[in-house]
Amino acid sequence: MGIKNKKVNRRFKIKKRIRKIVNGTPERPRMTVFKSNKQIYVQLVDDLNGVTLVSASSRDKKFENAKGTKTEQAERVGNLIAEKAKEAGIETVVFDRNGYLYHGRVKTLADAARKGGLKF
Repeated sequence: MGIKNKKVNRRFKIKKRIRKIVNGTPERPRMTVFKSNKQIYVQLVDDLNGVTLVSASSRDKKFENAKGTKTEQAERVGNLIAEKAKEAGIETVVFDRNGYLYHGRVKTLADAARKGGLKF
């Protein structure tokens, strides 16, 4: 494995361990989160067919002029993914934290998605 950064390497190992257990289906897709230093992204993935069903990010056109902290940004993205999932007819998902700790922005996004009506 050619990952040099210790932190990234640790997250990658955790991610692999989680992905052995968590799988998405068309009825109950996997909700995966990725966060960079500035942005946060979330996708609903059907692993059986290898297809992304719905996606949302803090770079969405709705948030172009939105101000606020990264945590507030994550909350907006959580609400947006719940809204898009409802439009696509998805009610339940499996949450994949992608190796990140369930804390801070990841937790805020998950809580906002739950408030928006997603079940996981």
